[in-house]
Amino acid sequence: MESIRENIQYQHPFLAVKIFDAVRSCQPDQKVTRWHYHKEIELILMLKGRFGFYLNETPVVLQSGDLILIGSNELHTDYPCDNASFLVFQFDIQEHLEHSGLPYYRYFADSSVPLSRLNYIFRENPEARRIVSGCIQTINDEFQSKQEGYEIAISIQIKRIILTLLRADTRKVIPSRENSDILRLRPVLDYIDTHLGDKLQVEEACKLANMSYHYFVKYFKKTMGISFVDYITLKKIRRAERLLLTKDLSISQIGEEVGMSNMAHFYKMFRKFKECSPNEFRKKMLYDMAGKPEDHVPAETKMPQNFQDFSVCQ
Repeated sequence: MESIRENIQYQHPFLAVKIFDAVRSCQPDQKVTRWHYHKEIELILMLKGRFGFYLNETPVVLQSGDLILIGSNELHTDYPCDNASFLVFQFDIQEHLEHSGLPYYRYFADSSVPLSRLNYIFRENPEARRIVSGCIQTINDEFQSKQEGYEIAISIQIKRIILTLLRADTRKVIPSRENSDILRLRPVLDYIDTHLGDKLQVEEACKLANMSYHYFVKYFKKTMGISFVDYITLKKIRRAERLLLTKDLSISQIGEEVGMSNMAHFYKMFRKFKECSPNEFRKKMLYDMAGKPEDHVPAETKMPQNFQDFSVCQ
């Protein structure tokens, strides 16, 4: 089966989300979507009509009011069976789980457990379906209106979706988190937070957790859903985001602040997590918030004075 990896173009890079209305018909010239997958979680809310999907080669027909969840990297396509309209919401869950919620990332990103198995919730739990559907509609409304603080409102709705799925999962498709595992890593996580600007060594983390190197590396990945190195890099990039938006510092100064003085490495890691360079991120975010078109942004962006002490980061 031929398939393609879809690269989702976010409507707002800081939120890492995309939401749009889709209209399909059963006309003979209506094109069928190719089999595709993407790292983002996708939720589709049917507004009217009937429409068919293949999810991991399983056919599913949705009607008005129905909801379907497609997990990260799950193969899917669609086929028109009636005139239909629906809302498509895609988001990168990693961008919406802070320090306290990051341990849950492993359960939503585990490729061995297809997240689409949670769709039973929408069939058997009308209240959960109502809550998640309402969240998607609210997110769409917030994007359309772009009122002050809409980014915060959207992030809150995403967290509400995640929480609803966690608590409505009576079949325990998403494994329960072991609090003792997190508690054992607490000294390590605290150490990372307080020394983020330094060069952090896994050997020091092993001492704090009182584990051997090989056991610690496996234990951290299993507990946090992300490797020790990627966890540190993610934390550094998130701090760099805050500095890019709140401080009048050069890119090299920001790299130094987050302990990534090698600019080639800093740019590579920033692109890995944000799919843009640090300067592109700064220009896009600051001028989007200022309401200025991106084509009016100079090549080298200096921090506008009114953004000096303004933080929108989590």
